[in-house]
Amino acid sequence: MVPAGKTSGGVHQLTVLLYSDDIATRDAVRLGVGRRPSKDVEITSWRECATPAAVVDAVDKEHYDLLILDGEAAKLGGLGLCRQLKNEVFDCPPVLVLTGRPSDGWLAVWSQCDAAVPHPIDPLTIGAAIADLMRRGATA
Repeated sequence: MVPAGKTSGGVHQLTVLLYSDDIATRDAVRLGVGRRPSKDVEITSWRECATPAAVVDAVDKEHYDLLILDGEAAKLGGLGLCRQLKNEVFDCPPVLVLTGRPSDGWLAVWSQCDAAVPHPIDPLTIGAAIADLMRRGATA
């Protein structure tokens, strides 16, 4: 597989869409991940969405190298939204879902996500998951 994102000097440069209805969760993810989740992965831009409709619209109109979806979002959580995107979007980018707890792994599998990280957000865990996805070149 070809790695996701542009590569510059051996560094994967990513555009990331982040979905959560909770601004505190979005802030925790952005601060936890930072600009460089690992030495070979750099986040060049973030797009934040607070509603499922905004996510669908953004994914339809623009390319993102990674989607991070909050499984605990109200009305339509990131797990259901992930499943919808994986089944409706041609060449859907890799999706990392934030689950409510570690035992929600079965829900993550059902959602067809590429990786899952439990709440609360741990910077090392989420950074490692993002780096692993980019190194594996997950594309679907």
